[in-house]
Amino acid sequence: MKLYHFSEEANIEVFVPRKLEYRVDEPAQVWTIDEFHAPHYLFPRDCPRVCIWPKEDTTEQDYNLFFGHSRTNRMVAVETGWIDRIRKGCIYRYVFKADEFKLYEPNAGYYTTTHTVKPVVVERVDDLLGGLTALGIEVRITPSLIPLKQSIATSTINFSMIRMKNAIQE
Repeated sequence: MKLYHFSEEANIEVFVPRKLEYRVDEPAQVWTIDEFHAPHYLFPRDCPRVCIWPKEDTTEQDYNLFFGHSRTNRMVAVETGWIDRIRKGCIYRYVFKADEFKLYEPNAGYYTTTHTVKPVVVERVDDLLGGLTALGIEVRITPSLIPLKQSIATSTINFSMIRMKNAIQE
């Protein structure tokens, strides 16, 4: 298994654990993401996005509601105002040895370590949208993520909502 960290910075040689302001009761950590969840990070860092995929107990009704008009079972939605930055952007995918990290949150695919680590490889990713579509992930572009966020809250699908503080608030 490979673990990744995505950044708009190209030259990070060493990852030093840092404390997150909203996780006050936790130690400083280096965060990585697993292969399945990695496509959720093929975006500029501050880009708000909603990622959805079915889980074992997703109802047929919810599956049809969110995926019934598509041939995919994974989707990422972004707001219209971000599309140019996504199109023109590039990010760097840092690859790490999995044995240096422990599973933090299985649903989100987060792995962490409390010690300093060095990446094995750094890869530049230029075509962010192409990277998603090559994986068969549907990209939805919408004026606001809030209606989708509200629909997901009462559904049986799996989701990840990233940087929603930057979404247009209705």
